[in-house]
Amino acid sequence: MVAGGTLSANANANADVDVSADAKANAGADVVSDAVPRWVNRMARAVPVAVLPSGLWRMAMAVGIPVGFSGQLAKDWQPGLETSSYITLLTLFTEGLALLTIGLVRPWGESVPRWLPFLGGRRIPVWAVAVPGMLGALAVTALSLQMFWGGAPADVGGSEAPHGAAAWIMNACYVPMLLWGPLLAVVTVAYCVRRRQP
Repeated sequence: MVAGGTLSANANANADVDVSADAKANAGADVVSDAVPRWVNRMARAVPVAVLPSGLWRMAMAVGIPVGFSGQLAKDWQPGLETSSYITLLTLFTEGLALLTIGLVRPWGESVPRWLPFLGGRRIPVWAVAVPGMLGALAVTALSLQMFWGGAPADVGGSEAPHGAAAWIMNACYVPMLLWGPLLAVVTVAYCVRRRQP
């Protein structure tokens, strides 16, 4: 009698768990992110924030706000259809790549969204996310370090580069990009560890 009572209590507890999981999935709740540690979520969300200041600086240049360039550099980066389009597309592309980091802590990073034809609902292999994630982390780390290799970004243009407050603003906008690669690497490793767990 006691054993039967315990068994039925366990069955009811399991049923409650299954029902609540189904309810969350049907309600569109973020079931997968429940397993993601809070610090990993924060790191993933920090990536687009770290990339944003440099994008805002570039967009200021694209719309004609003086950013401190002079001489030939000012002429080369003068706003116009071609230059402004290039800067805008580069900024959107960069921010889009940074936003992909959030996929490492969201359900769409683990299974294809159901609304997509043919592949909807299928699990994404761990390697299909981990390999691009780690290669991306290495690439953006190398690019960021190269940008700062000879000094701050504002130092690269020599005498025509921004000086004073304009140089300080440019450097301050680009320094957070140094976090992109390491943050992406840590979030990718956490993704692999989580997906490998039973």
